[in-house]
Amino acid sequence: MANEDIRQMCTQVKKGEIAQYVLLPGDPGRVKRIASLWDKYEEVASSREFTTYSGKVGGAKISATSTGIGGPSAAVAIEELSRVGADTFIRVGSSGCMGNDVLPGDLIVTSGAIRREGTSRSYVSIEYPAVANYEVILALVQAATEFGYPFHVGITLSVDGFYSDNKLISGNEFKSVSTGGYFQSWMKHEMLDAKRTRALNQEMEAGTILTLCNLFGLRGGVVCAATDRVPWDSPSGIDFGSSEEKSIRVAIGAVKLLAKWDKDKEEQGVKYWHPGMIRE
Repeated sequence: MANEDIRQMCTQVKKGEIAQYVLLPGDPGRVKRIASLWDKYEEVASSREFTTYSGKVGGAKISATSTGIGGPSAAVAIEELSRVGADTFIRVGSSGCMGNDVLPGDLIVTSGAIRREGTSRSYVSIEYPAVANYEVILALVQAATEFGYPFHVGITLSVDGFYSDNKLISGNEFKSVSTGGYFQSWMKHEMLDAKRTRALNQEMEAGTILTLCNLFGLRGGVVCAATDRVPWDSPSGIDFGSSEEKSIRVAIGAVKLLAKWDKDKEEQGVKYWHPGMIRE
């Protein structure tokens, strides 16, 4: 694994195949859909839950790798892709909205994540913050604004259980969506407690991705579509595909901006980009 010239164990990618900028959807089937919006693309590898495409968009090299569901496989993607040249990661996916002013169909740009998943804790203590890189946040905000999509910036709740961490609510009563209605009394407080801390949405990968990016000196960011509301009360009626299409287009737009800003930094000999560097 230390030899970057060989294919990585799980993703089966190698040095030279992966761009600096990588989009991270969960669903392997979404990777080609993302790549189809680039100027050109090709499949690089497909192994386990990891499907990878690389190509170009707006003159910038770009890759996309699926991570499957949850933190453990997302951590594998960060580990292996960063070894072969990637240094900027943007999770692009779906989530359940929690904030009162967040509506199904809106986008959420994550500024930081509540680490209620377990993978990041295998790397560092819970006191370590899971925060997004400010340049990636700015790029996502600018891209969403230019597209005219409704979006919000704030805290995301990251969890481990697709079923155990999702609840139905009818009136004031919580019900489990887990098999056989499995439920523990403490579970009914988790989601509402997170909502009281102004968490905007719930998903399963942001906490791991942002933690590892900071630990490894990489840039990380997250943009998710709100495809439903949690706790669930009734189906949102939102078209998942069209909502996720918004997050995909915003993530690609952000890569174009980051590539330009990185070039500006290199030309001006500075480490950090700021709005004052914009040239009319």
